[in-house]
Amino acid sequence: MTATTPPLRKVLIADDEPLARDRLRRLIQDIPGYRVCGEAVDGDSTLRQVAELAPDILLLDIRMPGTDGMDAAATINQLDHPPAIIFCTAYDHYAIKAFDVSAAAYLLKPVRREALSEALARSGQVNRVQQQTLAARGAEDTGQLAIKTHRGTELIDIGAILYCEADQKYVTIHHTRGEIVSDYTLKELEQCHPKSLLRIHRHTLVGVSFIQALTRDGQGHSSVVLRDGLGQLPVSRRHASAVRQWLQEHQPG
Repeated sequence: MTATTPPLRKVLIADDEPLARDRLRRLIQDIPGYRVCGEAVDGDSTLRQVAELAPDILLLDIRMPGTDGMDAAATINQLDHPPAIIFCTAYDHYAIKAFDVSAAAYLLKPVRREALSEALARSGQVNRVQQQTLAARGAEDTGQLAIKTHRGTELIDIGAILYCEADQKYVTIHHTRGEIVSDYTLKELEQCHPKSLLRIHRHTLVGVSFIQALTRDGQGHSSVVLRDGLGQLPVSRRHASAVRQWLQEHQPG
């Protein structure tokens, strides 16, 4: 039996200095088992790239324009499935703070090949349990949304979305940590995340992991009951059968 070659682990490089990005890219090319999947030049673009590319590892500078690396790391670590973070910086006095955001390693510039290779291997050990969890969950959507706000770019786990509600030009995304207004349309969200978001009304998508039951009142109006006592959402007659079918396919018994 021929052994299967494991896939290359995806590495995102985030640094505002082109020469630093070039150096890290060349180093990674010389280390087997890894590939650069993208580059970012500041904190906000780092958050967007994490959401879009789902890297396994993030090589992150600290002093960058706008949102700095430490703040970006704190945001990323709120995700259910964050990449392993390796700080690459010219400053040694941030090392203690790096532990607060669960960094896998802290490397000083200029980064040496041996040190980077060791840090990459260590990041694989840190994320091994996470990878096993993802494998066990199979095809579940574990991506993120990158949403621009007045505070910068925020990341929301798709699996943490309770429901999305359209109101005129904007969609409010209600999630386990609060709510956020987005310029995504319901149609865009539904098409990009069909395994995670189910249409229950012309104005509403619900996160399927939070569906507990479908009820109907005496007047024939249907509602989705959210688990953990999170409330109910109205279901239109047009979409009630799709919700009922989803429950039949995914609920035990």
